[in-house]
Amino acid sequence: MEVRFGIVQSMKEIDIDLPEDASIEDVKAKVEKAIADKSVLWLTSKKGNPVGVPGERISYVEFDTVAERVVGFGV
Repeated sequence: MEVRFGIVQSMKEIDIDLPEDASIEDVKAKVEKAIADKSVLWLTSKKGNPVGVPGERISYVEFDTVAERVVGFGV
């Protein structure tokens, strides 16, 4: 699953590729808490790297669940 954060007054987005076992509901709860508390949201990427996003600077969040690619003629 990939999460994309828009940051206030920034043209760039923060994209984080999360592990397959990450739950959208769990990430949503962490985002809401970081925004409410004006704290840093810490997530761990698929590669194990910690990524911090300032809660008070988050303008939007997009979730993208990557579908498996089908190769060949099968559907």
